[in-house]
Amino acid sequence: MEHLYYEFAALLFASAVVGAIAVRLRQPLIVAFILVGILIGPALLNVISAESEIELLAEIGVTVLLFVVGLKLDMHLVRHLGPVALATGLGQLAFTIVFGFFIALGLGMDWVKATYVAVALTFSSTIIIVKLLSDKREIDSLHGRIAMGFLIVQDIAVVIAMMVVGSMSASEGIDAEQTGMLVLGIIAKLAAAIVLVVVMMRYVLPRLMELLARSPELLLVFAIAWGTSLAALGDMIGFSKEVGAFLAGFSLASTRYREAVNARLSSVRDFLLLFFFVHLGSQLEFAALGEELGAALIFAVFVLIGNPLIVMVIMGIMGYRRRTGFLAGLTVAQISEFSIIFVAMGIALGHVDDNTLGLITLVGIVTITLSTYMILYSSKLYDWLAPYLRPFERRNPFREAEQAQTRLEEASVLVFGLGRYGGRLVKQLHQRDVGVLGLDFDPEIIRQARREKLNVAYGDLESRDFLEHLELGAVRWVISSIPDLKLNQNLAETLRAQGYRGKIAVTIHHEQDAELLRDAGIDQILRPYRDAADYAAQQICSHNG
Repeated sequence: MEHLYYEFAALLFASAVVGAIAVRLRQPLIVAFILVGILIGPALLNVISAESEIELLAEIGVTVLLFVVGLKLDMHLVRHLGPVALATGLGQLAFTIVFGFFIALGLGMDWVKATYVAVALTFSSTIIIVKLLSDKREIDSLHGRIAMGFLIVQDIAVVIAMMVVGSMSASEGIDAEQTGMLVLGIIAKLAAAIVLVVVMMRYVLPRLMELLARSPELLLVFAIAWGTSLAALGDMIGFSKEVGAFLAGFSLASTRYREAVNARLSSVRDFLLLFFFVHLGSQLEFAALGEELGAALIFAVFVLIGNPLIVMVIMGIMGYRRRTGFLAGLTVAQISEFSIIFVAMGIALGHVDDNTLGLITLVGIVTITLSTYMILYSSKLYDWLAPYLRPFERRNPFREAEQAQTRLEEASVLVFGLGRYGGRLVKQLHQRDVGVLGLDFDPEIIRQARREKLNVAYGDLESRDFLEHLELGAVRWVISSIPDLKLNQNLAETLRAQGYRGKIAVTIHHEQDAELLRDAGIDQILRPYRDAADYAAQQICSHNG
């Protein structure tokens, strides 16, 4: 037993070292941890013996991750984003399967292998995307929420595909009637699970959470227990653990304790996901890559370019801006670990050979690595490609405009960012009868502020297109409560280029940013922490006097 402890200690140390090197080289930690898995796995050193233990921790990590994703959604959001998530998810699935199938046939594959490859190319890695969007703090943005919606559609498709394939055998072939009944059964089970979750949300969980919230430690234990229990139940009745974990988080999303649970799970999630990426790397097969190299590169290009393009087309037709479509589309520019598992099932059933697994493995390595960089540097990539993306946006992006009803004729002050500081600032200005418009990229924050009768709208400080289309004739102050140096420099540059003559104020947390922002044309520097501490000291001194 002790050798397992030593092995885990070495694994964690190796991950820390490789991760530190990656950070130093400004590389994503996800790629670093996958590399650790490749190094210790059968492909190279083959020094890991605790495969089952690592796999268990990886599965718990995935459970916690998707539990947190479900925790961030509520019924209002599902009703609002459901149509675009469903249309985009199903549209991308259909596009990738059809075109992937014909590309495979064109490369000389038989129809069975072509079908397996085409279906495998449709799956995107929800786990990797959620981690990247969380690290960039974009999980609550409009494109992040839409992406999560169509990734969940994909996850359900994964479940259906795996259950259908698992019900077949090489000798029986494909029975259309049996497959149709199986799909109907899966849909019925999913509907029953959703009904059960809704009943729990309404009648059981709110009272239970009230009781458990008296102990923060117990609240954390219950959250993990609830997530793993529903994940296990989902797996037992024929779904994946991922769908069960997501529904578990979703069931708590409407309670007032979701932020407390989310905060306590963050560090647990990050630690356990290390094992998922290491396990993923250790499972990659390299033995049969040589013969499939050319085909793999063709399919990798198809996934990296074709999948984002179809998402942009669908979202453009539905009335979203090209930037929102582009950022959401990047999330499907890779295949999933489930793609490898799906093809492995086909090998076990005798439908395809080992070369197919080598092909999908290589496509996975290329697309996961490159799409990670594409997502991390998405804003710069968009700025570079923006002039070429105009065909993907309608003349009037009406659906996004509905979320961005900027009543600028009533506003003399714009405030970007409705967090604790920005939200409080908007409320205080509103109470003083100042014409203020609050802007934020989180649709849920917008809806909450509107319930409080505040003048707010959807607005993304990172979007140069959005800034350039603002009518600022009557605006005297533009305020950013987001303490990001580059975003605030870009804000000043864009506004001045438009001929804006009013004042600009921005928030900083680091004093060294102040001089750079003044050079960029910022009129007022806001220092929330320093100003609050100065005010507190003044109050204390006045009372002591």
